[in-house]
Amino acid sequence: MIALRSLIFTVFMFAWTLLYAVIFVIAAPFVSIRRRFDFVRWYGQRMLDGLRLICDLRFEVSGLENIPAEPHIAYWKHSSAWETFAQFLLGPPKVIVLKRELMYIPFFGWGLALLRSIPVDRGAGASAVNQVVQRGTIRLREGLSILIFPEGTRVAAGETRRYGVSGALLASRSGYPIVPVAHDAGHYWARRGFLKKPGTIHVIIGAPIVTAGRDPREINDEVQRWIEDTLRQVPSATRSTGD
Repeated sequence: MIALRSLIFTVFMFAWTLLYAVIFVIAAPFVSIRRRFDFVRWYGQRMLDGLRLICDLRFEVSGLENIPAEPHIAYWKHSSAWETFAQFLLGPPKVIVLKRELMYIPFFGWGLALLRSIPVDRGAGASAVNQVVQRGTIRLREGLSILIFPEGTRVAAGETRRYGVSGALLASRSGYPIVPVAHDAGHYWARRGFLKKPGTIHVIIGAPIVTAGRDPREINDEVQRWIEDTLRQVPSATRSTGD
């Protein structure tokens, strides 16, 4: 039954995403950036509704009061595709830092460009870091928050890798706070996994971390320690994922 539900949702996800991307690319140039994010929030809500109705996969959030009204840099754990939808619903509009190759996908990539996403050439080293700092600072000053997946790619549930320095360097130089977000979505929808298991995803939003003038390595260590320690305390951490 889980496999059948997962198949139905996958068909829905691809069909809905393609339809929405085409409509968005056509309509977005005629509306403000804020209205574009309203459209995307609506898209994300429909995706999560689909997961709830088809796969019986829900979520609960704690720490919403920690999301500041002013621009900030959100650090999300990246263990599933689920958070790419959910992040649209939690907090103010966020510009995504993502790998450059995604921008080349017809309609989907064009939509990301219309949301002022920050593409990164992951093979460019220091040049890529500088791009994140420069473009990220501009977006923050324009009143937009930034979303960063600090591990740089999806990581299997229960695992971690060293956080990239670009987000911490952006925070240190710009002075904007980092808001850490931990979740256990990877236990229900695994990295590169097909099955979407029923249950409740736990999302925990931490208090903003002051960053102005601090050593980026120190910032990264604090954020990673908070996210990984928090994940060890959620109920799914004591279960085997089978992924």
